Parts: sequence; C-alpha cells; structure tokens
Amino acid sequence: MALYTKEFEVKARDFDSAGEVSKNLRSILKQLSLPPDIVRRSCIVCYEAEMNIIIHSYGGTVKIEIFEDRIRIIAEDTGPGIEDIDLAMKEGYSTAPEEIREMGFGAGMGLPNIKANSDFMDIKSCKDGTVIVTEIFF
Repeated sequence: MALYTKEFEVKARDFDSAGEVSKNLRSILKQLSLPPDIVRRSCIVCYEAEMNIIIHSYGGTVKIEIFEDRIRIIAEDTGPGIEDIDLAMKEGYSTAPEEIREMGFGAGMGLPNIKANSDFMDIKSCKDGTVIVTEIFF
C-alpha cells in the first residue's frame, strides 16, 4: 500500500506550468529525506513524462505513489499515442513540431531519459493515448 499518492492534471501545450509536477515531487521527496540521487532520478523521470504530455498529447495526468521501498510515477495521456515505441526510445528521435523545438523542447531525449533514470519502465500506447509506468527503488 502506498504511503503517499497524489495525481496532477497536466494540460497540453501548457508551457507556463511545465515542471510544476516535478517541482512538487522534489519537495515531497526532500521532506521524506530521501537520498539526493533518488530525488534527482525521480524528478528527471517525472519532468520528462510531464513534458511528453505537454508536447505530444491532448492532456493527461501524472500520478505519484510513494511506497516504503520505491516511487512509482504513472503518466497517462489522451491521444494521439506513440506510433513506434522502439523508434521513440532512440536518443534524438522526436516527433515534436518545429515550433516546440524552437522553444528548446522536444529534442528526443524524453523517453531515453525516463528509461535511464528508472529501475522499471513500461509503456503502453495506442491511438487513444499512452500510459508510462515507472518505478525508482531505494
């Protein structure tokens, strides 16, 4: 059973609020006195998942669950889905529109960064949306 659970709404193209979920997560993890590496890795995973929702979807949620031995981050969005997950996992591959790239986002490092900083990662995607479940153990 989770010691802490909170779900955050993430709106599509809401760059003004980008990073708020990961900022909240950082605050919570620091209050729990978790090791800096766990805080850093968790916040990277959360931020990248949050940005993927902002950039690529019609909106969604990021759910944070903290257990005695791990942090679970679940990012769920609505459409259009990831057409080729294997390709999307390659560093530098991006389907972000040019205007997003000009803002400094969408460099194709989101999913690779999530994988590199998670101890567990699962992606399910279809044309109706994507669910990414990650866990960081401590």
